[in-house]
Amino acid sequence: MARVFAKLVSVDFPVYDSKHRSLKNALVRTMTGGSLSQDTSNHVIVQALREISFDFQSGARVGLIGHNGSGKTTLLRVLSGVYIPTRGELKVEGKIATMINLTLGMDFDLSGRENILIRGSIMGMSRQAIRNVTEDIIEFADLGDFIDLPMRTYSSGMSMRLAFALATCGNADIILMDEWMSAGDADFQSKAEKRLLTHLKKAEIVFIASHNTSLVTQQCNWIVRMTHGRIDKIEANIPRIVAKQEPVVNGKK
Repeated sequence: MARVFAKLVSVDFPVYDSKHRSLKNALVRTMTGGSLSQDTSNHVIVQALREISFDFQSGARVGLIGHNGSGKTTLLRVLSGVYIPTRGELKVEGKIATMINLTLGMDFDLSGRENILIRGSIMGMSRQAIRNVTEDIIEFADLGDFIDLPMRTYSSGMSMRLAFALATCGNADIILMDEWMSAGDADFQSKAEKRLLTHLKKAEIVFIASHNTSLVTQQCNWIVRMTHGRIDKIEANIPRIVAKQEPVVNGKK
């Protein structure tokens, strides 16, 4: 059973050359969303996440809502393992798929087919598993003979279709999304959304960071509201609730 547990998780980013910058504190706060402090050596510290706590288990569809710089994407990167918490305890049980940067790990000097192999390996798929989904990816992305040409010859829409097909080809216990995904032109959008919904349905836990409150309300049964790196509130979205659990918010139920 999948689980994502965080207890008082904090992430700090030291800014060692801050004394040589002309940025004012208010501007830095606007840019990062975190708060500022200093360490024992008087270096500026951006507190990107501060004492984040929750406990989500199978069935949770979690929407992260907040202004730009509120910590949504930073939290997703912590859950994916890109950032290591400075303090606190984090436990993630289950296979993770990230849909934060779709072209991550892709080499535009290589062919689409070669990139399927590379991206599949990054996703933790075996060579046989990659081979099993390759034709489906090629057909869904509708690249034809371009699949064997370097990706630098692709249009932006072709690259996005391939990246989207790759991101949704495997199964994962936990899916992390930064904004609702869209890919390609209007004709591609409909089948892309159907594929995405099927992909998300297979996962045990889903996190979606978005500014679109309506979308989050439609897709999620838990809504996490964030401000300046903190969780303000975790709300059960009653019409969408499917998991019977009581999340922990900053150490308190």
